[in-house]
Amino acid sequence: MTPLVTLVVAMRNEADHIELCLQSLERQDYPPSKLEVLVMDGASTDRSWDLASAIVDRHPTWRLLNNPRRIQAAAWNLGISVASGDIIGILSGHAELGEDYVTEAVRTLDRTGAAMVGGPVRTIGTGPVETAIGAAMSSPFGVGGARHHYVEDEAETDTVFMGVSPRAIYTEHRFDETLVRNQDDELSYRLIDAGYRIVCNPAIRSRYRVRSSFSALWKQFEAYGYWKVAVLRRHPRRAKPRHLLPASVVLALAATAPLALVRPGIRRALLLAATPYLGANAMFAVRHGMRSGWRSAIAHAIAVPTMHTAYGAGFVRGLAELIGSGAHAAGTPDTSDGAGSGPADIERSRP
Repeated sequence: MTPLVTLVVAMRNEADHIELCLQSLERQDYPPSKLEVLVMDGASTDRSWDLASAIVDRHPTWRLLNNPRRIQAAAWNLGISVASGDIIGILSGHAELGEDYVTEAVRTLDRTGAAMVGGPVRTIGTGPVETAIGAAMSSPFGVGGARHHYVEDEAETDTVFMGVSPRAIYTEHRFDETLVRNQDDELSYRLIDAGYRIVCNPAIRSRYRVRSSFSALWKQFEAYGYWKVAVLRRHPRRAKPRHLLPASVVLALAATAPLALVRPGIRRALLLAATPYLGANAMFAVRHGMRSGWRSAIAHAIAVPTMHTAYGAGFVRGLAELIGSGAHAAGTPDTSDGAGSGPADIERSRP
């Protein structure tokens, strides 16, 4: 018997991406009558609603709904609360799915008995900068031990990109809406702590459209680092060197850089300590450039340090707030944009 699958798409100001995302759902080889799609709009101020509506209206099992709280965790929770599927998958509006994505996810769940499955993050972009950012986000040097970004063979991992799970998993284990970022990581950690398994299968194919500028990349990774403090506060055993090293480097640089300006010995020591990293960064940039051209090689050499430094800076900021007021890392909900709105609110037409 073919199970009914619900895909919950979180959308906010995705006018540049939502059509490609939803068109990839239209191309699924899964039976259309067994595929429900819920597009959750977080009060978009661009053309996202109109673009999504034009596609959603073509399908009787698809709906476009409001997400009053705007954030991704709330979008997924609200969608899950009204979903009809036996199996539920969460999606980002930046993602595009392979034609057999749903089919392979259902097969992998059935075959492995895992609580959650997904595929590796396959990044895409156009132009030298986006191509370089995508390569950096898909390499061990760029993302450390986060294997779900680049696994080549099916494996158990500590999280996956856009998890697909049996309905009971998502209804019994909700996303933490006090987290603006990393809410999927936090849910994965809870599942593993409860004894569940998470499987990453490269056959579950999707692509993620990366940020188009270094400033946007910085903002993205600074937020990842900032909110990771809150996640690790809840799950300290999940802390790994890749989470802590960027922050350690940022703190070390902040402490020694002023002295290095006036003390040649400290300046030489910093340069010596940085040489292995700079050499590795250059090597990976050159390797990327051999495939994508010298402009993209230069962009790659900028992208990786941007990711690492931004993540470290965000982590330091989050840690400082935890030590100081404890506001974000203590899990205090942000009620400024409609926290507490319930499922009834999502059926209203967009203002």
